[in-house]
Amino acid sequence: MANITAAMVKELRERTGAGMMACKKALQETDGDIEKAIDKLREMGLASAAKKAGREAKEGKVTSYIHAGGKIGVLVEVNCETDFVANTDDFNNLCKDIAMHIAAAAPEYVSRDEIPEDVINKEKEIMKEQLRQEGKPENILDKIVEGKIEKYYEQVCLLEQPFIKDDSMKIKDLVQNAIAKMGENIVVRRFARFKIGE
Repeated sequence: MANITAAMVKELRERTGAGMMACKKALQETDGDIEKAIDKLREMGLASAAKKAGREAKEGKVTSYIHAGGKIGVLVEVNCETDFVANTDDFNNLCKDIAMHIAAAAPEYVSRDEIPEDVINKEKEIMKEQLRQEGKPENILDKIVEGKIEKYYEQVCLLEQPFIKDDSMKIKDLVQNAIAKMGENIVVRRFARFKIGE
């Protein structure tokens, strides 16, 4: 059994925003392995975040981000439950990170639920045709297309995109971590991205 020091607990708290006792317990359960303890806390945090997801988020912020010498601009609305959380540095930093990500990654939709059915069907048809051109057998086309459509979601849906500052997590993980840390439901409601000449 590893010796769990106060410094280890402090580091884990700083990295995750979780409470002291939760950090200590996670370190004990993972034999003092900080990386594994972070995963453990994320699992626990994500479980509590899932419970919060049903709560209404009517407060929040509209955040702007202007990039590349004024050539790209983003407005994003991120909602939370209370104006108290909306005014915290953590929430504002989350909004800025999301706005900056939108400027860089140019998503078209917030989530896969927003993509119209006809757009998905058209994409699937194009993918199937490309696979036929490559000579893939007809009986496996649907299976390959299902994998390719997941990649398509990663390209066009904000929540599915790997976060530009840390591609080990998606934007939806970034939001889930913020929910776990701030204790409120957080929802990316909508965004607009403007690029000169588009």
